Amino acid sequence: MSTPVRPGPVRSVTAPSNPAIKDIRALAQRKHRAETGLFVAEGLKLVADGLAKDWACETLVMAEGMLEHPFAARTAATARARGATILTASAPVMEAITRRENPQSVVGVFRQRLLKLDAVDPRTATVWVALEGVRDPGNLGTIIRTADGAGASGVILIGDTTDPFALEAVRATMGSIFHVPVVKVRSEDFLAWRPGFPGPVVGTHLKGSVDYRTPDYREPSILLMGTEQSGLTDAMAAACDILVRIPMAGGADSLNLAVSTGIALYEMRRGRLGA
Repeated sequence: MSTPVRPGPVRSVTAPSNPAIKDIRALAQRKHRAETGLFVAEGLKLVADGLAKDWACETLVMAEGMLEHPFAARTAATARARGATILTASAPVMEAITRRENPQSVVGVFRQRLLKLDAVDPRTATVWVALEGVRDPGNLGTIIRTADGAGASGVILIGDTTDPFALEAVRATMGSIFHVPVVKVRSEDFLAWRPGFPGPVVGTHLKGSVDYRTPDYREPSILLMGTEQSGLTDAMAAACDILVRIPMAGGADSLNLAVSTGIALYEMRRGRLGA
């Protein structure tokens, strides 16, 4: 039986008031995330995914006893080899970090990675999902996860949006935050850039005259979605080549943003996804 890989020097933390723990807890606040450029990812799989994709891990916190598990020990050793601080923490500390009574046993503090519009390369793009003013972090995280599953090229956040590195958003991505490129851009800059994009821009709109199942979608393309409350602004709707609608039956007059994005995205990618 092989001996587990050890990560090297490890510091034990038993009090939630420890300065290092207080700094991690502060990352629940958007202001602190913006100031530090850091965010929290919970769970061994998410942390391992982040390291596998070469995201910079600043601190790795593991529940007491986790280093006895070979995969956890290897993950910690990898993080430490790349410069991360490794901490082991008591149950109360893990609960304080995650704000949960049944916390994950591994928490990683990673450096954020936001891209600019020049990351949208039409030569290699499939579909980019563009979100104007998305407000709900759970919706955003679910859309990032869906974009990953559908093989989209990435997600573009337009204007004043929720933070993709909020705890709720990262949780909802289920690790896809480390796989899907995320671009952040001002509304006016997106509108100025849009005419140079060589593919179609498809928007969903309650006033759309075309059933979303009708167009012959081609790639590269952009799927443009509006806010949860009011949909696309007039300026963004005017930037679309086509406005489609998702037919509604029953008493509901609209769908959840993440649901409608998933429906439209998978239709746009239909025929290009493997069995």
